[in-house]
Amino acid sequence: MYAFANQQLWRCYTISTALNGPGERNGSGCTPRGMHYIRAKIGAGLPPGAVLRGRRWTGEVYSPQLQQAHPERDWILSRILWLSGTELQRNRLGDCDTFRRYIYIHGTADEERLGQPYSHGCIRMHNKDIIELYNHVINACPVEICEHTGEADILRRHTI
Repeated sequence: MYAFANQQLWRCYTISTALNGPGERNGSGCTPRGMHYIRAKIGAGLPPGAVLRGRRWTGEVYSPQLQQAHPERDWILSRILWLSGTELQRNRLGDCDTFRRYIYIHGTADEERLGQPYSHGCIRMHNKDIIELYNHVINACPVEICEHTGEADILRRHTI
């Protein structure tokens, strides 16, 4: 994932997207493509590894012991950047609404699996990285989710 500040490349992050690949339909388990924006930032001030369920802190901090006690959980950790689509009938409204699908950029317990697809639709990041990104973006910050775009193409489109 590429993050820009003042129209210049600021950071590159290793992420993971959906095991089911790209797609916009409700219930697909896919990562939606297109233009989005950050509709809500959740988790300010929480400790790294804070466990979030239903967009609320459970009071827990992730540990291997907690994982063993709750192996069924899909771990959403540290911070949430909740996305909303901007493209009508592609990723906004109807049966393809990113916001209503609860698609987030968030921290994960499975950091060793980053770089390969394995989420249920969200974009997963290292916990230290999502905290850094969270602290630098604002609500309504634009987010473009592309499929198979090379670094040169991204840099060309986002720099002056």
